Amino acid sequence: MRKLTKEQKRQIAIVAAKRDADIDLSEMPEVIDWSGAEIGKFYRPPKKPVTMRLDIDIVDWLKSYGRGYQTRVNHLLRHAMVNSRDVSGKKKRSA
Repeated sequence: MRKLTKEQKRQIAIVAAKRDADIDLSEMPEVIDWSGAEIGKFYRPPKKPVTMRLDIDIVDWLKSYGRGYQTRVNHLLRHAMVNSRDVSGKKKRSA
């Protein structure tokens, strides 16, 4: 996720300082049809700090793609978790 610019932070501070009643929503149409809504699209599960011992070549490979190697590890593990199947071909339960 990109960091906010100073101008974006300034604009957010201006809106945050307003009371709800003072915010003009007249140009924003009211959403009546929620059939296309995606549940959990912006949900981010809480993180838990852990210590793992990984082979140095794995860490070097992950870091070779630039910043965010821990996020990359998380994505790789989540992909493995979501796509894991047991021997019968059924999806395994996730804890």
